[in-house]
Amino acid sequence: MTPDRIHPRQGTRAPDRGAPDGPAPDLTVVICAYTVERWDDLSAAVASVHAQRRPPGELLLVVDHCPELLRLAREHLTGLRILANRQRRGLSGARNTALAEARGTLVAFLDDDAAADPDWTGHLLAGYRDPDVLGVGGLVRPWWRTGRPDWFPPEFDWVVGCSYRGLPVRSAPVRNFIGANMSFRRAEALAAGGFRTDLGRVGRRPLGCEETDLCIRLSARHPGAVLRYEPAAAVHHRVPAARTTFGYFAARCWAEGCSKAAVVRYDGAAAGLASERAYLRHTVPAALLRNLRRRRPATAAALCAGVALTAGGYLTTALRARAARIARAPRTAPRRPGAAGTTSGPAAAPDLPGGTP
Repeated sequence: MTPDRIHPRQGTRAPDRGAPDGPAPDLTVVICAYTVERWDDLSAAVASVHAQRRPPGELLLVVDHCPELLRLAREHLTGLRILANRQRRGLSGARNTALAEARGTLVAFLDDDAAADPDWTGHLLAGYRDPDVLGVGGLVRPWWRTGRPDWFPPEFDWVVGCSYRGLPVRSAPVRNFIGANMSFRRAEALAAGGFRTDLGRVGRRPLGCEETDLCIRLSARHPGAVLRYEPAAAVHHRVPAARTTFGYFAARCWAEGCSKAAVVRYDGAAAGLASERAYLRHTVPAALLRNLRRRRPATAAALCAGVALTAGGYLTTALRARAARIARAPRTAPRRPGAAGTTSGPAAAPDLPGGTP
């Protein structure tokens, strides 16, 4: 059995990697859930938090507009506080409900289909010893239920919500975290406005980047602050068979491009595309050459297709937003030639939202 196929065993203790023992009273762990179809995964996620070497002061489950799941959770889950999403339907609204209701000064988010290593909270908390750190995110390992497809490039593991080849292998500052495994100082996340509810997942709609947007806004508010990526704080993220098809890969790449266009519109191209430029200049070309040398044409083709689809989603969304902005622009009566304030030549066209990449 390969490591990718090993289910994280709940309640077992991993080798000590330096995480301090003892409770973590200032930490609230949040799990957001929206469907009864993931009940087994949700139960495993809850069990993994209860098995932490440093138990959080609070475990909070936020149910996103699913009365049946809310009823089941209240009947069968113990050792946690259960709330209904009090904001707009979707992952961002559920997370904002958690930020508003959490009792801890630090808030960590774990996906409902992920299971945390037993020393997860300890490694997250260790990052906050530095007062300049506003957030700590960790490694998200894919747990392929049917095995990784031969053609699926590790550089695109973000497609299934996991850490990808190209991220730092040691603790390092990053622009943004992966949503399945991230934490923030609660007061700072609230002061920044929380998660945008017009970004992110609603049900199975494969949009995202609400984490990216919040991280960018946090950094903009505090230029000297740090968002730290700590690979030792690891979780296992379930990847079902439905997410191993090329159709899902293509749809998720396109949706990522659409989401990135929205982030650029809100936060500007300098911040919204900084990591993507480095990824395209270094990570993808190196992967393409490596797979061509190893005679893996299917993986090389998937790399090219993933980049093209993501770029297509970005450009399509950006151009539509530009067209909508032009249509909304107020029209003014043309002035007579030579009138004061006129200029020769055509008027300048508006920029793409937030600037062009």
